[in-house]
Amino acid sequence: MNLMNCDISAVLFDEFKIQTRIREIGLEISTEYKEKTPVLIGILKGGFIFMADLVRSISIPIEMDFLAISSYGAGTSSSGVVKIRKDIDIDINGRDVIVVEDIVDSGLSLQYIKDYLWQHKPNSLRTCVLLDKPAAHKIDVVFDYVGFEVKNEFVVGYGLDFAEKYRNLPYIGILKEELYL
Repeated sequence: MNLMNCDISAVLFDEFKIQTRIREIGLEISTEYKEKTPVLIGILKGGFIFMADLVRSISIPIEMDFLAISSYGAGTSSSGVVKIRKDIDIDINGRDVIVVEDIVDSGLSLQYIKDYLWQHKPNSLRTCVLLDKPAAHKIDVVFDYVGFEVKNEFVVGYGLDFAEKYRNLPYIGILKEELYL
């Protein structure tokens, strides 16, 4: 038995549901970019599992890179200050780019990422998020591809963490409040 399961109050999305939705998104991207070679930029660390499964579900040539940012530290809410920890290596000037993010809470980090990437002059810039928390948005944000909407609860698993733990859960669940309050 996985000892981390005891820390979860409810499973929101099991492995099957996650993989089914990712295959659907992969098909959408493959269809919409069938004559192109998009660059997928995964946001580390939380987005790496989603990105790995997503790229395997895309049936057209792609390139990929990663951007690492920090805005949370070890807490449960964004500090509001975004720092780039690892920049992209691929030249995206004139390229079609899709940002792949694990979860959007306030929307501030994703907006910062988009503003930053636009400075590199891509041809297009779209967003693909596994989880969207509309109730937590502090700014208006629109996404091109969304896996699931979630309520304003603290979720972990499938790459999402609390204090660097729970990323390796194969599902997405709600962390018990007593563990982070």
